[in-house]
Amino acid sequence: MKHTLAATALVLLSGTALAQATPVGQWHTIDDKTNEIKSLIVISESGGVLTGRIDKLLRKGADQDAKCTECTDDRKDKPMLGLEIIRGAKKADGKDVWEDGKILDPENGKNYTLRLTPIEGGKKLEVRGSVFGIGRTQTWVRVQ
Repeated sequence: MKHTLAATALVLLSGTALAQATPVGQWHTIDDKTNEIKSLIVISESGGVLTGRIDKLLRKGADQDAKCTECTDDRKDKPMLGLEIIRGAKKADGKDVWEDGKILDPENGKNYTLRLTPIEGGKKLEVRGSVFGIGRTQTWVRVQ
C-alpha cells in the first residue's frame, strides 16, 4: 500500500513538472532595455497548435486603448488588448520546442518566424523571433 501511494504521488508530481514544460499558460514579457514587465501574454493550445494573445498591458503609463497601428495584416488597427501575437506554433518531433509559427511585434507591425523553448523547468520561456535566421531571443517569465 505504501509503495502504491508513493508511486501515485511520484506520477502526479512528475505530471505536474511535465505540464509546466509547455508554453501554454500566462507569461510576463520583459522590456529588453528597462527589464520592467511590459505585458501579460496568454498562450493557449487547440489541436496541437499554439496561439498567444496580449491579455494586459503592464508597462507604466501604457495606453489600455492602444491599437496596432503598425500592423499590416488582419490585425491592422485592432486593439492591443486581446491582440493575437502568436500564431501557428507546433511542437517539434521529439523536442520540447515549438516552432513553425509566427510572432508579431506590435510595436513595429512585423511578423517573425517563431521558436518557443521552455527553460528552467517551464518557469521561463525563450521566445525567438527571426527573419532568414537573424533575430533576437527574449525570455518571458511564467505567471504562477
